[in-house]
Amino acid sequence: MEHLDQQERDQIWEKIQEALMNEQIDQFRAEFLELHPYDQAKIFENQDEYIRFLIYSYLSPEEVADVIEQVDSELVEAFILEMNPTYASHVLAEMSTDDAVDILNHFDKNKVASFLTIMEKDSANEIKALLHYEEKTAGSIMTTEFVVVQINQTVKEAMRHLRKEAPDAETIYYTYVVDANKRLAGVISLRDLIIAEGDWLISDVMSDRVVSVQVGEDQEEIAQMMRDYDFLALPVVDFQNHLLGIITVDDVMDVMEQEASDDYSKLAGISLADRSDDNPISSARKRLPWLVILLFLGMFTASIIGRFEETLDEVAILAIFIPLIAGMAGNTGTQALAVAVRSIATGEFEKQGKASIIIREAFTGLITGTSCGIIITLVVFVWKGDFFLGLLVGFSIMATLIVATIAGAVVPIIMHRLNIDPAVASGPFITTINDIISILIYLGMATAFMNLLIH
Repeated sequence: MEHLDQQERDQIWEKIQEALMNEQIDQFRAEFLELHPYDQAKIFENQDEYIRFLIYSYLSPEEVADVIEQVDSELVEAFILEMNPTYASHVLAEMSTDDAVDILNHFDKNKVASFLTIMEKDSANEIKALLHYEEKTAGSIMTTEFVVVQINQTVKEAMRHLRKEAPDAETIYYTYVVDANKRLAGVISLRDLIIAEGDWLISDVMSDRVVSVQVGEDQEEIAQMMRDYDFLALPVVDFQNHLLGIITVDDVMDVMEQEASDDYSKLAGISLADRSDDNPISSARKRLPWLVILLFLGMFTASIIGRFEETLDEVAILAIFIPLIAGMAGNTGTQALAVAVRSIATGEFEKQGKASIIIREAFTGLITGTSCGIIITLVVFVWKGDFFLGLLVGFSIMATLIVATIAGAVVPIIMHRLNIDPAVASGPFITTINDIISILIYLGMATAFMNLLIH
């Protein structure tokens, strides 16, 4: 099935909508269900509430579940809430357990209890088993829909069991092996099962070198592990090595997107909950705390400039270069911060070591600072005809860029060592800190060499 662009989806939707509005249910179902669930979801997301209600009435909860699993995560909550509660509970029951849990985690306890009460008992129990795990851990993103075989089974018995359980499993490319006490004993690939003789024992063909994660492991570390090992799935165990569930590669892709959004939000100094579809009042309420903190930091920066009032009175031309030096410090600090946060997030930090990263950024700051310093010295000299003023601004730029680059690398590393998310050392904070440093360097040097600036 080929990928559809938005124009092709719009063309297909015109035919589907005609059948929908004319109550040609069979034609609508034939056209709509022929599409890939992703394309169904993209079409579904762009419809108004009336059209969505028609779609709910023409599709079964199982069919809608396939669509909802592909819908943008920011929209899912609203779609579930607009459905009839009984219909919504059936949709949630038909979804992969981990996906249903992800959705229910956004609702209050009373709403969750309402859905679970309506839901069929077995599905409700599977969801309840995952709901109590802490968010952003292995337990919260794993699925319990997987196939296990016993270590003492034959390959023929295991294949018979696999054929029976495969329709409800999220993946069958890896089959996990447990012992009599349900402890994880090994793993066997689908290929190895297929080529093995039917009377061979599972214990003889499985691999006992199986990589697993604890149920409380952080989801970001799991994503790194699956990337490093190129796994399609990863088993989740408790402290006694009992197999509890598996994490599949599609779950990890969601984690990577979530973590990237989380880090971006923190780097930008905004709340992760700040969504593009929020109203202005809601967005302002979420952003205001950050802005108030930065406002007071800005006042501190202003008070520092005030301490050099006499210097600025004597040589007023110094003031025009303050935005330039502060801006350069903020820019280079944010660049170093982004590199450091990325190194920590991707695991490069552990491989290279903090000293290596700091030294690399220091030399980078030295090279960029020297280059920019020389350029600005020449520019100011040609512009203002004052070589010493150009030298002062150029040397300030050089010193500022070196210090700002090191600060941008060191701050997130320190936070990481203190078990604080390094992304909270966000761009606005690094920018403000470097503003203070750059102003102290620039005006401090100007004050020290005042006699050379006054003609």
